[in-house]
Parts: sequence; structure tokens; C-alpha cells
Amino acid sequence: MKKIIDKYISFISIFILIIIWQICGNLNFLPKFIFPSPLEIVRAFIRDRALFWFHFKITMLEALIGLGLGIAIATILAIIMDSFKLVNKIVYPLLVFTQTIPTIALAPILVLWLGYDMTPKIVLIVLTTTFPIVISILDGFRNCDKDAINLLKLMKANRWQILYHLKIPTALTYFYAGLRVSVSYAFISAVVSEWLGGFEGLGVFMTRAKKAFDYDTMFAIIILVSIISLLSMEIVKRSEKRIIKWKYIEEGKINEKD
Repeated sequence: MKKIIDKYISFISIFILIIIWQICGNLNFLPKFIFPSPLEIVRAFIRDRALFWFHFKITMLEALIGLGLGIAIATILAIIMDSFKLVNKIVYPLLVFTQTIPTIALAPILVLWLGYDMTPKIVLIVLTTTFPIVISILDGFRNCDKDAINLLKLMKANRWQILYHLKIPTALTYFYAGLRVSVSYAFISAVVSEWLGGFEGLGVFMTRAKKAFDYDTMFAIIILVSIISLLSMEIVKRSEKRIIKWKYIEEGKINEKD
């Protein structure tokens, strides 16, 4: 029983919170025009399901393209920065600088430069998702076993062989840590960029709902974005378990000893 509670404690807590929220709504403790109850939010999902599906597809497409490009750029950049110290010294401060600019301030500038189509949204997602992955991969490269690197060098392994056989496998765990952060950033950045310029997407839908004082729809969109982010992080976690099997085998052995 204790194992079941430990495993599902987060779901139980959320379920209890939803029940309390609904009770407060039924007793009029919360003003419905500002803070709709869970049932009203569900009704909004059902009522506007066609609109939700249409805007969801646009936001999902933007997030997936931006995240895919961010992963590719981050991986290539991390390998170059690890291989050439001068590049690392030049590029690293620029990457840090991009993270100091608020997303909500950068989005309208990108819209001004690139127009109102999907391009500025994808660029913003790339900018927000690249940094965590680059830093994670570089940390993985730096934490490689120095003795193993020296051994490979003694065996006449070149730079690319060391990268393929040692550095990349070691950095995979760090990569997934950064990817979990970037996945959530991708959907948040997509919605923020749609707030400030565009004609389609959940961010645009949310802005229209807010202007119409349709708060149950607005809350429904917020919950949908949260669910998408959580599901995406779970997919990343399951992917990690399939690709980095040795990590979880070792963790299982440690838990058995404990």
C-alpha cells in the first residue's frame, strides 16, 4: 500500500486539489467570471474543441520544428565549442547574453524583423531551447573520464573516435537533463510569441479569449499547454530509459543494495 501511495502521491495530490477547487466554485467562494471551476473549464474544452484542435496543431508544429532545430544546432555547437577552445571563449558569452534578454521583449522584435508567419516563432523557440542543451552537453564532455581519454589516445584514437566512443555516450545523460528543460521552454516560447504577433496558435486563441472575457476558455488553454509540456517531458524521460539503458540498470542495482 505504501509503495502505491509513494508512486501515485503526485496524482492523488492533484486530484484532491481539483476536488477542493470544484467545491469552492460550487459554494461561490471563487468568483466564476475570474476563476472558473474545473467543470466550467471542461465544458469550455468540449464547447470549443474544434478551435482548440486547430490552434493546438499550429502551436505543436512550431514547437516541434523549433525544438528539433534547437537540438541540432546545440549538438553541433557543443561539439565545435569542445573541440576549439577559442570558439568556446567567443560563443559562450554570446549564448549567455541571449538568455538575459526577456522572451516577451524579444518576441515583438522578431515579429518586426521576420513578419507574422511561423518564422519568428520558430526562431524564438530555437533561441530559448538551444542554451540548456549546449550547456548540458558541454558539462557531459567535461565530465568524461580523463584516464579513459588518455587510454584512447595511447591506442592512437583520433579526436572523432574519442568523441564517438567516449564523449557522446558520457554526455547523453547530461543531454537529456537539458532536453527536459528545453521541451517545456519550447511550448512556453511558442505561446508567448503568438501573444505578440500572429493569426493562429494557442497564444492567439488565449489573447482573443482574454479580450472577450472568456476566462473559462483562457484557463482551458493554460491547462492544455501545461499538459502538453508535462506529456512531452514524460516522452523525453521514456526515451532516455530506452536509449541510456545502462544508467537505469546501474541505478536498479544500487537500489537493490539499499
